[in-house]
Amino acid sequence: MAERTRPDLAAMLGGLMRRLMAAEAPVLAEHGLSMWGYVVLSALDDGPVRTQAALARAIGADKTRIIGTLDELQEAGLISRDPDPADRRVRVLAITDEGRARRRGAQKQIQAHEDELLAGLPATDRAAFLRAAQALAES
Repeated sequence: MAERTRPDLAAMLGGLMRRLMAAEAPVLAEHGLSMWGYVVLSALDDGPVRTQAALARAIGADKTRIIGTLDELQEAGLISRDPDPADRRVRVLAITDEGRARRRGAQKQIQAHEDELLAGLPATDRAAFLRAAQALAES
């Protein structure tokens, strides 16, 4: 008798991720954000002021890759990048009030869609899924 196996996690979650990203794209566009812009604003809104290098590490991006995104966010007035008084070669990043409002507006719409998707699960499964996803994201 053949051993029953489950699909790999990437196979199970890949389709879900593509579905979630496809649903997020028009919401982000409505708020004038790219996916990377949303990631950057989320990191700055959720934590302390960061340097560009620290931000890149926190979001898992190469620091040179995010320069264009930071330029766009700064030009739109969504972040500030000021020289660090202790080391003028370093830029200190901060989210602006407008950046926070756009990020939170987009997040509210994104999470409303996620709630609709998760509503298909029994409440206990939904809570367990969210706990497990959070634990895996933080590990």
